[in-house]
Amino acid sequence: MACVNGVKPLKKKKNKENAVENFKMEEKPMNGTMVRQEMPEFEMEAYDAKTGHYKTVSSADYKDKWTVICFYPADFTFVCPTEIAAMNAHYDEFQELGVELLPISVDSKFSHKRFAETEPILKGLKLTLGADTTLEVSRSFGVLIEEEGVALRGRFLFNPDGVCVAQEVQADSVGRNVNEFLRQIRAWQHASKTGEVCPAGWRPGKKTLPVQKEVEQMTGRVGDYITLEEILS
Repeated sequence: MACVNGVKPLKKKKNKENAVENFKMEEKPMNGTMVRQEMPEFEMEAYDAKTGHYKTVSSADYKDKWTVICFYPADFTFVCPTEIAAMNAHYDEFQELGVELLPISVDSKFSHKRFAETEPILKGLKLTLGADTTLEVSRSFGVLIEEEGVALRGRFLFNPDGVCVAQEVQADSVGRNVNEFLRQIRAWQHASKTGEVCPAGWRPGKKTLPVQKEVEQMTGRVGDYITLEEILS
C-alpha cells in the first residue's frame, strides 16, 4: 500500500530510443506530474521585495527545507497579484511552519520590481519573485505554455528531501486558495512526522489513520476508525 511507505521519488525510466527521439521527448511540454519527482535543478535572477534588491536564487537554496514553488502567468495582470497578495498576507504563517516560498513568472527582475512597487495590493510585499526569463524553469516543471511563452498557474510543495508531495496546476481565470494550501502543508508535515495518514479535509486536532501500526486491521474497514461526520466536520 502506497500510503504505508511514505513518499519516495519515482525512478526515472531509461529511454532506449535514439538521440533524435530523446530530443523530441525533452521538448514536449507538460508531459507528466511532478508529484514524487525530485525538484528540478535551477538558477535564475530574482527580485527580493523585502530588501528591495536583486539577487540570484537556485534550487540549492531550498535544500533540506519545506518549499513552495509557485508559478503565475505574468506581472501586471488581474488574478496574479491577488494570489501573490494572499500568500504574502500569510507570510508569517508560512515562516512558522518552516516553509520557503518562491513565486515565479517569465517576467524580468526589473518587471518584478516595478510590479511590486506600483500594484497597490502588493504593498508591504515580503516575497522574492523569481524571473524565469529563459523559460527553462517553467519548462522543467512542466507548466510552460510553449506557444504563448508563459506558465500556467502551477503550485508545487516539496518536502525537505526535495521530493514533490503535492501540486496544483490550472488555467488563468481562477485564483488558487492559500488557506486550503496551508491546510495541505500542515497535513503533509503531520503525516511526514508521525507516519500516520490524513483523511479528506484533515486539520490539526482532527483524527488521523494510524496505518503504520494497524494496516492489516484497517484494510477494507476504514469506516470502523472514522465516520463521514468526523471527516466533514
